Amino acid sequence: MEPKIIFLGTGGDSLVTARQMRACGGIVIQVEGYQFFLDPGPGALAKAAEFGVNVRDTTAILASHNHLRHANDVNALISAMTYSGLDKKGVLICNKTVFSGNEKEQPLLQNFYKECLERNIILEPGKRVGIENIEIRAIGAEHTDPDTIGFKFFTPNFILTYSSDTKYNSEIVESYKASDILLLNTLNPFKTKGDQLNSEDVVKIIEKVKPKLTIMHHFGIKMIKSDPLSEAREVQKRTGVQIIAAMDGMQVNPVSYSVNLRQRTLNLY
Repeated sequence: MEPKIIFLGTGGDSLVTARQMRACGGIVIQVEGYQFFLDPGPGALAKAAEFGVNVRDTTAILASHNHLRHANDVNALISAMTYSGLDKKGVLICNKTVFSGNEKEQPLLQNFYKECLERNIILEPGKRVGIENIEIRAIGAEHTDPDTIGFKFFTPNFILTYSSDTKYNSEIVESYKASDILLLNTLNPFKTKGDQLNSEDVVKIIEKVKPKLTIMHHFGIKMIKSDPLSEAREVQKRTGVQIIAAMDGMQVNPVSYSVNLRQRTLNLY
C-alpha cells in the first residue's frame, strides 16, 4: 500500500454540507501498510467507494469530536468494516463525547457498534496509542465540543498533525511543532472572525511550526466564496511554505515531505 493522504471531502460547515458544495466524508491516511480513517462525516462510505478506498482495509477509525461532519458515519463505517460484527476487527480511537456523550449531547456512536471492534480507545490531550510502529498522540483543540481533540501521527518517515476544529490557541500550536505536514481545518478566509481557524491563523501557525507542507481543508461557505486556492496562494506568499488547498478526492504522498527521507538522501552525497 503506497503511502497516501486521501481527502474524501473538504466541506466544513452546515451550508456547504447541505448544498453538497464539498463532500464531508473525512480523510484516509495510508501508511506502513495500515489504513486510518479520520473523522468519517456524512457520505463517508459513498466517497470511499468513489475515490477507490476499500473500507475493509481500515486498521483504525479516528473521530475527533461528536459533531455531524466528523462522526456522523462512524456506525456505518464500523458496520462495513466488520460486516456488522461478523468479522470483529479494527480499533476506534475517539474523544470521550463520541463514545459516551455528555450532559448536553448523546454520543453519535451506538452501543451495538462498540462491540463490533477489537478495541475502543478514548483519548484526551497528551494521551497516546501505538499501532505497531506508528504512534498516534491526542493533542488539544478549542471547540464547542469541549473534549475535542486533534491527532498527531508519528510514523517512521514523517510526522503529521491534524488540527480538527479549533480556534487559534498559542498553547495548542506548541503541540504541532516538529510536524512535517499540517492538516488544518480552515473554516474561514482572511479578515473573517469566527470560532474556528481562518487563513490568518494558518499563517501564524506556520510561522511557529515551520512544516514542510500545510494542507488547508474543511472549508466553510465564506471560504468557498472567497476561493480556497486564492487563500492558499496568499498564505504561501506570506510564509514561503508550500500550501495546498485540498479538493475532494485529492491524494498526496506524505513521504515526499519527510525530513528524515531528505536527510537520508543528502547523506548519500
